[in-house]
Amino acid sequence: MSEILKNKLQQKLEERAAQGNLRQLKTTTGLVDFCSNDYLGLARSEELRALIHKEEENYKHLPLGATGSRLLAGNHTLFEELEKTIARYHHGEAALLFNSGYSANVGLLSALPQRGDTVFYDEASHASIKDGLRLSFAKSYSFRHNDVADLKRRLQTATGTVYVLVESVYSMDGDKAPLAELAQLCQEHSAALIVDEAHAAGLYGPKGEGMTVALGLEDQVFAQVITYGKAMGSHGAAVVGSKVLRDYLINFSRAFIYTTGLPTHALITLKCAYKLLPEMNKERDQVKKLARHLFEQLNKIKGIRCSPEESVILSVFREVADVQKLKELALYLQSEGFDVRPVLSPTVPEGRERLRVIVHAYNTLGEIEGLVQAIAKGT
Repeated sequence: MSEILKNKLQQKLEERAAQGNLRQLKTTTGLVDFCSNDYLGLARSEELRALIHKEEENYKHLPLGATGSRLLAGNHTLFEELEKTIARYHHGEAALLFNSGYSANVGLLSALPQRGDTVFYDEASHASIKDGLRLSFAKSYSFRHNDVADLKRRLQTATGTVYVLVESVYSMDGDKAPLAELAQLCQEHSAALIVDEAHAAGLYGPKGEGMTVALGLEDQVFAQVITYGKAMGSHGAAVVGSKVLRDYLINFSRAFIYTTGLPTHALITLKCAYKLLPEMNKERDQVKKLARHLFEQLNKIKGIRCSPEESVILSVFREVADVQKLKELALYLQSEGFDVRPVLSPTVPEGRERLRVIVHAYNTLGEIEGLVQAIAKGT
């Protein structure tokens, strides 16, 4: 049986390889970073590293690991203190930590919508949102990306409690959701709006609180999902909302109940990152300025189209679509010292393959110009 199964798995891998979509792990040490989600540079911050080291002295009494589920042996005061900080920072009543953004979305969406409820989600939403809904007993339907009119039509058919799920900044296309319009529409239809702030937290808002707070919509958003593996430079995630939502998830979210809590070091890192985040306006301004410049320069290259206009996540398309040439261009850029990766189907729809270029506060103008020249030469 084991040989039959291995052959079956191998056949699936060979099919994907034949399609040119086989995923493989690789390291790119020494390349200029235009790939990671470390938008503000906190993951490489020596100031954050020193602050963590200092703060660890205050928590020597805690074990290195949580040692169990938080409902058993795994809870301690640092969890509770940090969750209160997170809730205040993102203008919510309460917060609950999860072990990753994926876990937070799956844990929230598999527990919250019930049989007879209706969920509408933007078709460009994270895979974790779609996977969470697959575990729910509610009916779920996608609506066209950032199309408020399409959502409005679909809301006419909703039954039960209604939920609308969007990302504030989309991970692949880098564009923003029309949150104000969505919030107004949800109010009109008594729908609960849930916003995944994964690619906005740290970058937008007076102190990097995210797009919900930046637009003053916190009272109209039922829940925010804040993740920490991107601009916050750490790991884990939190669901921010009402106290009753927190209590509900503690009782019904299997992704929370049946997993070991985050290790102490991860909690300390988050506590320290939140101390630095309010003072990072310079970094927030710098990364947006560099991204704007890169966008303008890339759109001057013949045969290249770059979008969106106002984002640190840029999609670089060949005007004549060719997946093989796109992969060759990515390899060429890596050979020239730039860590740029192609994003292929099934991660994005077939025909929408692109280079995904991410700008960071620590990138230099010289690196931006070098990347532009390399793309122009390699196209």
